[in-house]
Amino acid sequence: MSHSIIHTEQAPAAIGPYSQAVRAGDTVYFSGQIPLDPATGALVDGDIATQTRRVFDNLAAVAQAAGGSLAQIVRVGIYVTDLANFAAVNAVMAEYFQQPYPARSTIEVAGLPKGAQVEVDAVMVLG
Repeated sequence: MSHSIIHTEQAPAAIGPYSQAVRAGDTVYFSGQIPLDPATGALVDGDIATQTRRVFDNLAAVAQAAGGSLAQIVRVGIYVTDLANFAAVNAVMAEYFQQPYPARSTIEVAGLPKGAQVEVDAVMVLG
């Protein structure tokens, strides 16, 4: 099966040796997004809600570049540096997704690139 690389200027460029997303057949695998401003590449200032909104805006831009939308995401992986932010992340996610919600895991980690508080990766199925 062939695959194609997904890239958009509407989401931050990769900060390492990876692609924003890869499409294989009708499945799109998103790399983790942290709350970087696509225009500057800088981490956005603000609380966990502000950072989480930026992350989902970045994911939405990549989904659109792949020919889809957040509504077609079937799995989300959320990584936070403090599980005390679980409720705030849930509240923001509810602004971007409606039922039926994608499958999800939420994992506390010791640290994230550039000092981010949250990172999200995803899988989307088109068609």
